Amino acid sequence: MASHLNQPHFQDADKARAYLEALRWPNGPICPHCGVVGKHYAIKAQSKTGARIGLYKCHDCREQFTVTVGTIFERSKIKLNIWLQAVFLLCSSKKGMSSHQLHRTLGVTYKTAWFMSHRIREAMTSKGGLLGSGGGIVESDETYYNETKRSKAVGAQGPHKDHMKIVALVERGGPMKVFHVARANSKNIAPLLREHVAKEARLMTDESRIYLKVGQEFAEHQSVNHKAKEYARGDCHVNTVESFWNILKRGLVGTYHHVGEQHLQRYVEEFGFRYNNRAAAGVTDEQRANNVLKAISGKRLTYRRTTGQQAA
Repeated sequence: MASHLNQPHFQDADKARAYLEALRWPNGPICPHCGVVGKHYAIKAQSKTGARIGLYKCHDCREQFTVTVGTIFERSKIKLNIWLQAVFLLCSSKKGMSSHQLHRTLGVTYKTAWFMSHRIREAMTSKGGLLGSGGGIVESDETYYNETKRSKAVGAQGPHKDHMKIVALVERGGPMKVFHVARANSKNIAPLLREHVAKEARLMTDESRIYLKVGQEFAEHQSVNHKAKEYARGDCHVNTVESFWNILKRGLVGTYHHVGEQHLQRYVEEFGFRYNNRAAAGVTDEQRANNVLKAISGKRLTYRRTTGQQAA
C-alpha cells in the first residue's frame, strides 16, 4: 500500500493548488472580495507583470485573487504542497503532532512549524448546532490540566485551583464541543450549557454541584456519584466524555508536553475536531484533512514576532 503523502498534491505545488481549487470551488471560482461565483477569468501567467498560475480576476469587482486569498494560507511563503502535508499529518495523528515533529518531518524551521500548526488549529474551530436536539443524551464534565503562571506566582491553594480548567459537552453518539474556562463553576458553565445544548436534551453529569440548578432547565438531568464509586446506572453515565479526556490528556502531556493558557482553547479544539471526525464515525484520514481544507476561509491568524501573541 502506497503512502498517502506520495499523492501528487503532496509533492507538487501546482497540483496542490489544483487540488485545493477543486475542493473549495466545486462549482467554479468564488471571489473572496465580493462573493460572486463563476463570473471570473484566469489571468495568464507572465513573468513581466508578476502574474502567476492560479491567479483570477473578478468580472464584477475587478479584484484579483487566488484560492488562498482570505484563508489560513494567504501570504504564506511556504509551498502549498507542504501546507497540505502539514494538514494531513495533524489530522491523521490521533494524539496530535508537535511542532518539533512537524519541523523535522517537513524540513521547515521550528518557528514556521509552530505557526503552521496554529493556523491549522484555527481552521479546525467550528460552532456547530445545538447538542441533544430531539431529546438526545448530552454528557457534561470538566477536567483540569497543568498549572497556570498566575497560580504559581500567587501560590494558590486547594484542589485544582492552580490548574487550567476545561469543559466538554458530548452528545452521545454524536458531536462534541470543548471549552477552556477561567473557573469551573456554575457561573461559567451554565451559560455554555444554555448556548450549546438543546432544552429537550437529557443531561448527564457527575455529582458536581455545578449542574444542580442549570440541570433543571433541560428535559431531564441525571448524575452518577463517582465519590461513591458509582460509574453507571442504566444509561446514566459520563463514560463517553471520560474517554475523550483520556485522549486529550495523553496528547497534551505526551505529545505537546506543555501548552500555554493563552493557546489552550485552540489545542482543545484540535482534539474536539478529531473526535467529531473520528474513524468510528466513518471518517478517513483523507476526509478529515479535506474537512479542514474546506474550512480554511476567513480564518487568518497573525502573531507579533516578539511576543508570540495574536495580533489585533
